[in-house]
Amino acid sequence: MLGWLIAFSVSFSGHYRWTFRHHGVPLWHSAGRFFTVSACGFAINELAYALLLRWSALRYDLVLAVVLIAVAGGPYVVSHYWAFRRNPAH
Repeated sequence: MLGWLIAFSVSFSGHYRWTFRHHGVPLWHSAGRFFTVSACGFAINELAYALLLRWSALRYDLVLAVVLIAVAGGPYVVSHYWAFRRNPAH
């Protein structure tokens, strides 16, 4: 959990300052939304990993790679269209 909180801080800082800086969303507004996106991404990642470990015959490292690749783009897309957008569709 501590690792995720550190990663969240680094990721949010980078996205807010560089990736989505042109969106012009206030810091605390985007921070709350990005926290939601990040927490959901973490939960989906952990759930998918646990389910695949339980129900597949793949080695744990292959399952981890599959899950990380499959889940990686989701948070970026949701961040672009919701977390860092000035007037997101609700």
